[in-house]
Amino acid sequence: MLPIAIAIVVFVTVALVVLSFGAAALTPSSVLGARLRALGGQQQPTETKPAFRERLEQAMDPLSKAIPLSPADVSRTRAWLIQAGFRDAIHVNYYFGARLLMAGVGFAAVALVSGFDNIFLLAGIPGLGFFLPRFILKRMIKDRQMRIRIGLPDALDLTVICVEAGLALDQALMRVGEDLHHAHPDLSDELHLVTLEMRAGKPRAEALRNLVDRTGVDDIRALVGTLIQTDRFGTSIAQALRVHSDSLRTARRQRAEEQAAKTTIKMVPPLVVFVLLPFLFVSVGPALIQAYRSLTGR
Repeated sequence: MLPIAIAIVVFVTVALVVLSFGAAALTPSSVLGARLRALGGQQQPTETKPAFRERLEQAMDPLSKAIPLSPADVSRTRAWLIQAGFRDAIHVNYYFGARLLMAGVGFAAVALVSGFDNIFLLAGIPGLGFFLPRFILKRMIKDRQMRIRIGLPDALDLTVICVEAGLALDQALMRVGEDLHHAHPDLSDELHLVTLEMRAGKPRAEALRNLVDRTGVDDIRALVGTLIQTDRFGTSIAQALRVHSDSLRTARRQRAEEQAAKTTIKMVPPLVVFVLLPFLFVSVGPALIQAYRSLTGR
């Protein structure tokens, strides 16, 4: 009896080892199978799966082409996307595809919830979904311009220090972009692009004008005008940057004072809604209730 049991155990063990080895060798994703095929001169068949970005592009491309666009609309939208920080050309397809997708989702939600009876909801909710990505894009542009505007005085101070230390303007902009990478990443990316364009052979004036077009910030437009005039007439760049930095700080202080002056006007509606009306309800309400009970006899 014992020899039969030993023979059965040995047979089962050998069979499991052979099956495991065969499964490991024949599985396409197995390391052992790859090594064996490499030793045998066989090439491992590779299955290329499309990446997530490629699948997203394939999904958004028909949606974006469903909107009839003129070249002016495409160029204007591309300029907005660049100002928001999206420089790739495929982002235009993402944007228009998102607008159509939001409109379709809004229409489907209204149709499922209220049916096709309310024509105002059927027209209003999809329209709101269609214009929602544009509102979000405009908000992103304003936020990015604000971040660039906040980091510009620090960039000017560092540029003045670098120029006075003996660096050329191109090298100073490159160094400032590296130093501001963590503090002000948006401004650092724009300065890095300026240095790359100048390295590629573009004139300095053209590279600086491209900086104005990519950001749309008025302070940068004034700074670029100052640098171009300084480069044209051969005056001191450090002195021009110092003067412009002082004027920029004065403008920033004036904007802060303007916002502080607007605060009193902006506080009136919340005070009326959240303070005056509850005070009237608490103070006059019991008297009105008592007068009503006295007049009606209830």
